[in-house]
Amino acid sequence: MIVISDTSAITNLAAIQYLQLLPELYQQVIIPEAVYRELTDLDPPVPGTLEVQTASWLGIRQVTHREVVERLQNEVRLDPGESEAIALSLELNADLLLIDERRGRAEANRLGVKITGLLGILVEAKQKNVIPAVKPLMDALIATSDFRVSKALYNQILNIVDEIE
Repeated sequence: MIVISDTSAITNLAAIQYLQLLPELYQQVIIPEAVYRELTDLDPPVPGTLEVQTASWLGIRQVTHREVVERLQNEVRLDPGESEAIALSLELNADLLLIDERRGRAEANRLGVKITGLLGILVEAKQKNVIPAVKPLMDALIATSDFRVSKALYNQILNIVDEIE
């Protein structure tokens, strides 16, 4: 299974100490060089900075179709990480792209790339019995990572995983 990730899944999961969900669910995850730079070129470091430099389950790949990246940046106005993640997904015919940003998700969908976001990862982890509950992790993301989720989506996710209050 080929899984490509944008920055948000890595930084948000690292922020709540659950980055290990990615290798537990997908064995290997590939990030494009722009995502690697977004994670490692910041001072101070962001959650996930150290982990991506040492994780054996994380591969870094260069995008060869630069024209796709340029179109996504110029026409769709996506940042370099999102643009390269979508382009790499197309190049490698990825099974799944981990992406949260709304415009990036819409464009990936339009291009026929199968996507999931952070909440989808949590739902999958619960369904595969990798985690016991989604609610505490969603609450941690909201509290620590400035992760925004509407009340309706929050309740929808809890309903999907049978944790409705």
